[in-house]
Amino acid sequence: MLYQPLLCGSRAAIQCTLFASASSAGNRGGGSSFSGNSSGHAAGLNLSKQASGRKSNTGYRILSMTRDRAKDSTANVYGRRAREGILEEEDSEVLNTRPSWKIFPGQAFPLGVSEVENGINFSIFSQHATSVTLCLVLPENERGSSGTLDGGTKELALDPQLNKTGDIWHICIEDLPRSNVLYGYRIDGPKDWGKGHRFDSSIVLVDPYAKLIDGRRYFGDTSMKLSKFLGTYDFDSLPFDWGENYKLPNIPEKDLVIYEMNLRAFTIDESSELDHDIRGSYLGVIEKIPHLLELGINAVELLPVFEFDELEFQRRPNPRDHMINTWGYSTINFFAPMSRYASAGGGPVKASWEFKQMVKALHCAGIEVILDVVYNHTNEADDANPYTTSFRGIDNKVYYMLDNDGELLNFSGCGNSLNCNHPVVMELILDSLRHWVTEYHVDGFRFDLASVLCRGIDGSPLNAPPLIKAIAKDAILSRCKIIAEPWDCGGLYLVGSFPNWDRWAEWNGKYRDDIRRFIKGDSGMKGSFATRVAGSSDLYRVNKRKPYHSINFVIAHDGFTLHDLVSYNFKHNEANGEGGNDGSNDNFSWNCGFEGETDNATIKALRSRQMKNFHLALMISQGTPMMLMGDEYAHTRYGNNNSYGHDTPINHFLWGQLKARKSDHFRFFSNIIKLRREHNVFSHDYFLGKDDITWHEDNWDNPDSKFIAFTLHDKGGRDMYLAFNAHDFLVKVMLPPAPTKKSWFRVVDTNLKSPDDFILDGVPGLRNSYNVAPCSSILLEAKS
Repeated sequence: MLYQPLLCGSRAAIQCTLFASASSAGNRGGGSSFSGNSSGHAAGLNLSKQASGRKSNTGYRILSMTRDRAKDSTANVYGRRAREGILEEEDSEVLNTRPSWKIFPGQAFPLGVSEVENGINFSIFSQHATSVTLCLVLPENERGSSGTLDGGTKELALDPQLNKTGDIWHICIEDLPRSNVLYGYRIDGPKDWGKGHRFDSSIVLVDPYAKLIDGRRYFGDTSMKLSKFLGTYDFDSLPFDWGENYKLPNIPEKDLVIYEMNLRAFTIDESSELDHDIRGSYLGVIEKIPHLLELGINAVELLPVFEFDELEFQRRPNPRDHMINTWGYSTINFFAPMSRYASAGGGPVKASWEFKQMVKALHCAGIEVILDVVYNHTNEADDANPYTTSFRGIDNKVYYMLDNDGELLNFSGCGNSLNCNHPVVMELILDSLRHWVTEYHVDGFRFDLASVLCRGIDGSPLNAPPLIKAIAKDAILSRCKIIAEPWDCGGLYLVGSFPNWDRWAEWNGKYRDDIRRFIKGDSGMKGSFATRVAGSSDLYRVNKRKPYHSINFVIAHDGFTLHDLVSYNFKHNEANGEGGNDGSNDNFSWNCGFEGETDNATIKALRSRQMKNFHLALMISQGTPMMLMGDEYAHTRYGNNNSYGHDTPINHFLWGQLKARKSDHFRFFSNIIKLRREHNVFSHDYFLGKDDITWHEDNWDNPDSKFIAFTLHDKGGRDMYLAFNAHDFLVKVMLPPAPTKKSWFRVVDTNLKSPDDFILDGVPGLRNSYNVAPCSSILLEAKS
């Protein structure tokens, strides 16, 4: 999310009307008054990992084969279609295990599924549960001739006297297949809504620690929109081969150039010319690495790739039931890669394998992988229209922030807020992050609405949030880039003051706004523009923070594209189904004289200049630049500034348009990025002093002045002179003397047409003055 707090309505509207799972809302007001230990949140696991990790020696029980029809005919029992690999609700039978299975009490740690000496161990935390039942669906070759496991799923009720240690329920099964087993839990507990409980034993729940999730196989397959999700595991596959010569890029933060991208949208369009089976997949990204290298970026920031339900809007009739969640900010599970990003509908195991192939290929190309992660809320929505898949049904009171009446607090704008600083939830998040670093070798994380992670269990802001500190201090995460989106939808705006321990970087929302306002020609913005391009020392010059802790951006996934920023004064979100009420109204955009698309050559030329001005400003600014996928060819969403629900060309990367603009717009954007990476003068790891920059300005206090010029000094004499003219008239500027034995060469003039707008070797013969055209900018380099 971006424009805080005003933009909360945009993605808030994405999630706040999600759909009800069977019976969940029916618990309100009708349950027992028993609520367990209401102050037990701080107790956490109630045991240490060392103590609880012991194996039980109480032996095993052989369960006889009996068949009892389920008492509740509405219970959701999951079968699995062999051909489609899809989970669906069925009226089925609850079965005990077959005689050959040996059942052990199991062990509490590790949470999730693990292979132990005497079988497969299952472990799940629930502080307030009164009963836990493990539900299993075996591989097809383990089922009866009907194609299911004797007509249904196996359900094993856990005995709290044998299968519970502290607040952790566990069981171990011998002779269970080592892969292709689907599993989930039915969990029951107090029905006291006012105490925060939302137990519903009719729902089979996803294990929060499941490393793989199985559901529908093809993205956006509306014929399977009611398909369910269960955990699975794979202990049969060999370890992934990262290669003898493989190494992590380990790019210094000051040298990063980040490319924010939607993994599926990057290659799903037919114009990608990829094989149909790999379009929109992890493997599709590999095929397009040459484009990323040609553009010049060295880090990709992937929109959410944790398992999410893209068809969440279509579970019941509503104004947005025509849309598909293509951004993915609606997490089901924090450990599993999005299974429908596997090639050819390959499923969760293939998704895991291909994700690693993608990371390996990007690393071999010198490109780091940063994940946009959503720990501030989940897919389970609010109490009005809940979608219970996991945390809500396992222990709502632990996993979510609640008010004194047991109602969900909502600082995410999406219906719920994860209780991030509860000890159990904090450990879940840390375990998830470590998993992505150790298992998948990712290089960093951008934390969506990270201010939620700075709130206590009652929602109040914390000065030293335990989770934020733990992430900063964690040994496994020590090599990672950690980036906060430092605001939330509850008004906690922390740009420049995010608790950081000298490690956390921040999306600099003030940079975005100030750069936009100056370049579009707002009055009184010259001083703010200067502060931002010089590294935002007013925000980050504290303790040991550096300029690169400012993630500079003009455009991100949320809001206008760069083309639309210079083409629309107003948002045009009617296609979202919310009457144009979603999305930000404060975009600081300018349509250059006409709203939307036009054939007017003068307006089109002005828009082209403005886009180049924005890109040049971004890439010469001290700090870490981030650009949006598609801006390199001027992608348009036709004024939709909240396009989360459109799996269409308005979000897809259009390779045909890239090809058409390769020699002009793309050429300029690529060359400016490469210029930044080749000159250290743009990426200091310290804040600029008087020896680093000279401002050629004596008109700071005039709000009507919209021209600024400055020189960045290089110790080797390769100084850079820059001037930005936001006036609608030409400015004749007197050039400062070049360094000794050097003269100024024109490298960039955004007023000129391609290829003259960027000349790498520079154009010599400049006089003592230069005419800077209206709404344009220049870059001169001192050369011999």
